[in-house]
Amino acid sequence: MINTTSWMVSGNANGLRRVLVANRGEIALRAVRVCRRMGIESVAVYSEADAASPHVWSADDSVCIGPPAAARSYLAAEALVHVAKAKGCDAVYPGYGFLAENFEFAALCGKSGLKFVGPSAEAIRAMGDKSRARRVAARFGVPVVPGSETAFTGLKEAQTVAGELGFPLLLKAKSGGGGRGMRIVRDSAEFPAAFTEATREAEAAFGDGAVYVERFFEAVRHIEVQVMGDGEGGAIAFDERDCSVQRRHQKLIEESPSPVVDAELRTRMKGAALSLARGIAYEGAGTIEFIFDVATREFFFIEMNTRIQVEHAVTEMRIGRDLIELQFAIAGGAQLAVSDDGVAARGHAIEYRINVEDWQLGFRPSPGRLNLWQPPQGPGIRLDSAAYEGQMITPYYDSMIAKLIVLGEDRHDALKKSRAALDDFKVDGVATTIGFHRQVIDHEDFFSDRVHTRWIENEMMPRTAAGG
Repeated sequence: MINTTSWMVSGNANGLRRVLVANRGEIALRAVRVCRRMGIESVAVYSEADAASPHVWSADDSVCIGPPAAARSYLAAEALVHVAKAKGCDAVYPGYGFLAENFEFAALCGKSGLKFVGPSAEAIRAMGDKSRARRVAARFGVPVVPGSETAFTGLKEAQTVAGELGFPLLLKAKSGGGGRGMRIVRDSAEFPAAFTEATREAEAAFGDGAVYVERFFEAVRHIEVQVMGDGEGGAIAFDERDCSVQRRHQKLIEESPSPVVDAELRTRMKGAALSLARGIAYEGAGTIEFIFDVATREFFFIEMNTRIQVEHAVTEMRIGRDLIELQFAIAGGAQLAVSDDGVAARGHAIEYRINVEDWQLGFRPSPGRLNLWQPPQGPGIRLDSAAYEGQMITPYYDSMIAKLIVLGEDRHDALKKSRAALDDFKVDGVATTIGFHRQVIDHEDFFSDRVHTRWIENEMMPRTAAGG
């Protein structure tokens, strides 16, 4: 049974009977396992490339949803809903990625009589539109990055606003994320070409070429606050996660608590996140993301992710609770009963994303067969993965095959355990980012809390390439 009873005031935590897991890999396997613990039946879907994946044989039932291409399998919204109905499901679990933040998919589930395990379609739509999300956040007193109130597809209008804000600026896609449709513009001469590139990339990636303009900070930390809402105005905010170690806007290492956030700042950040989550009567798991200027101690809202995050395990390790179970409990009708300071957290947790990439060759993808898969074990060590020895890692999907999470008494202890865990992690047949993580945590800047969101490109990789 679920381990969230102290957070519930009413509702049936087992209100769901049969769930379609609309995802793949470790998050799909995790959802299947949680369903089993909660007494919920699970139906897995898989592409032809994933026929031998663990989530397929672990579920109570499974259906091949289509060929390897995501557009014809995991992104085929109508096919997923059709399978869910045909298999007698009463809910759909989206996980992260694919259709997890697609408001049209959430709406289609609702119209088809299926509970979407997540926020309402309207909440996804509001927070997915970055310019609208800014306005909503500001309405509830959350500080936002100075920038345009609307997104642009026309160069002339965007140039006018850019001139008013001043340079450097950041162009950011209205829809979507992950660095696509994003450009840094340092002066007015660069603006036309950068704007054209950003709008074209955004259109290709998200079907929406609109971008908005905001102030650009040269060296900031990326801090986020995990929230859970029950859709009735009840919400929980957990201690922050620091996701500043990134490459091209893709997170690589996450830790909690942030080494640069003190108790007073933590209270303000969590308060801002709660104001937004409660203000929109948010349901399910979400993450309020901020940039933080270490020099001025200012933080600004940048976006809200309306889904469970890849790095949610960092929070789970510190609170000793299962957030996926909490997602299902809320979807089943349970309400929350805890104050914003009612969730105790302990220790220091760090997560390392293990990707099949050759980091010494520009993080080039490295699909192939896992000839050896020997993860580390021990107290405070957790591995979330659907990988196994002999598995063929295909080139069709995201390159992340595991998440290594380490919990220590404090940051020093967590780093000590991390070094041993990374050294003990044996993989053969594909290149991975294990060695990269080992170098990062031994770097003086990381150890001394001097990293920022562009540190990998600007500081670490150039020195590594030069043999420094």
